[in-house]
Amino acid sequence: MIRVQPGKRGAGERGPNERGASERGAASLLAVVMVGVLALLTSVLGMTASLVVDHRRAQAAADLAALAGAVELGRGGDGCAVAATIAAANAATLSTCTSVGTEVLVTTLITGPRWRDWVGRVEGRARAGSGA
Repeated sequence: MIRVQPGKRGAGERGPNERGASERGAASLLAVVMVGVLALLTSVLGMTASLVVDHRRAQAAADLAALAGAVELGRGGDGCAVAATIAAANAATLSTCTSVGTEVLVTTLITGPRWRDWVGRVEGRARAGSGA
């Protein structure tokens, strides 16, 4: 029977606090990768939230522009001119405006978030009038 004296190890045996060169820094690499993945996930979620908010803004601008245009059309005025003014006041661009009878149909655009060369363009559509 072979006995090993306390404090001495046999060939090829490692103690609980000794690590091989291949394991050294593995936790640091894992931490760096996880921070990168977390940063990417955070930016994607932020971009998605920004697109949702911009879509709500574009839709609200379209709703208000269509209502104002329908009111002006009912008074005998130019509904699309008023709709364009209201859309601009809500930080949107009026891309289309159509007056059909007593109805006004509008489409507004808002430039959303940007990512490198990509620019999000968000659209809102609305219809208002006595026949709507």
